[in-house]
Amino acid sequence: MARWEGNARGRLERAALDLFTEQGYDRTTVAQIAQRANLTERSFYRWFADKREVLFGGGEELEQLIVSRIDAAPPELDPLPTLLAAFTAVPEVVRPREFLLERSAVIAANPPLQERELIKLASLSGAITAALVRRGCEPQLARLATDVGSAVLRLTAARCLADERADFAEVLQASAADLHAITASR
Repeated sequence: MARWEGNARGRLERAALDLFTEQGYDRTTVAQIAQRANLTERSFYRWFADKREVLFGGGEELEQLIVSRIDAAPPELDPLPTLLAAFTAVPEVVRPREFLLERSAVIAANPPLQERELIKLASLSGAITAALVRRGCEPQLARLATDVGSAVLRLTAARCLADERADFAEVLQASAADLHAITASR
């Protein structure tokens, strides 16, 4: 095995995604992923707890980034604008669009991966809500802001995946404007 090659985590993610796409999630083993990445199984387990987790690498990075941006926001900023400002940093940690498109297809076809994604999203929501509460936001209002903000973020992500020319910041603004339009309607 060539241990001198860099980016072991990225190579494992790419290898797993390729194998999941080629032969299916259920038929892919950790050994195959490690071999495809030119690494050992032991190396795999240094980075990931199991083969499901390999497609969710970077979730902790995203959570830390968003929470740090919430913590750093001006104290007078209301909860939803705080979240939207924090979300502008998301492109700093997301994977390339092609990887995300392939990843989405694999997740959509595999219930264990759908379950893991929901768990990761719930964890992210909990961290965001806790960060808003630390800023002095009432817990129920923090939860509502998190749910609404997360809906805007999901819409933005879907729009960006659908349009390769999309600019994340512009699409985030447009998604927020759509939210304001539907909440202002009678």
